[in-house]
Amino acid sequence: MAKRSARRALRRVHDAYGQIEGDNVRRLFDDAGWSPLNDAQREQKYRKNIRAQNDSQRLLLEALDAAPLVFAVGAAGTGKTYLAVAKAVEALEAGEVRRIVLSRPAVEAGESLGFLPGDLEDKMSPYLRPLYDALCDRLSHKRLKALMAEGVIEIAPIAYMRGRTLNNAFVVIDEAQNCTYAQLKMLLTRLGWNSRMVVTGDPAQSDLLPGMSGLEDILVRLDPLASVTIVRFTRADVVRHPVVAEIIEAL
Repeated sequence: MAKRSARRALRRVHDAYGQIEGDNVRRLFDDAGWSPLNDAQREQKYRKNIRAQNDSQRLLLEALDAAPLVFAVGAAGTGKTYLAVAKAVEALEAGEVRRIVLSRPAVEAGESLGFLPGDLEDKMSPYLRPLYDALCDRLSHKRLKALMAEGVIEIAPIAYMRGRTLNNAFVVIDEAQNCTYAQLKMLLTRLGWNSRMVVTGDPAQSDLLPGMSGLEDILVRLDPLASVTIVRFTRADVVRHPVVAEIIEAL
């Protein structure tokens, strides 16, 4: 009995105010003043800061803050889609917009998957996976599902965009090189009040038949407009594996 009492006494720990904690309590931190409720000593929310990796990314980030319509076009692996989605989430978190609208053409890259079961969201999911990946990197999976269920983050197939007006929204049009001229004209004219739109694509990687992509023609026609900003990326701006830049140059 005496030995057991001695061991219990040795396990007891005094806190900062001289009080004795219970036998089963262990102090986890040496700093007695630390508290998980102390706002000044810890981050309240996990958030990664967006930082430009090169001049082209810096220009894109500046354009997304200043212009209502931005085109980010050029080589693959330069961060166009990721930065667009990241800025959309940032605008939503800051209360600058009330929703995020994501759209992408349902075009296979050289092969057909045939019939896809499920509802509209299930059918579009394989095509929108790159956007989902970027969203999951900026938001937790649980919160992403909640925002999508509430309609704050919306998946909008191009086929159903006709006639809509997107107010108070951040619109991301991805893989625009797989859109025809008529589709891009329709998408660009959906922009409403207090909204921003970013169009990303690589004209060199179109999956449409030659001459069907309308991205380059749209860029030429809209380039003179002061309210439209076009940021072009090259292989020197690739932020993926260094071999990607070599592949782009070789092919």
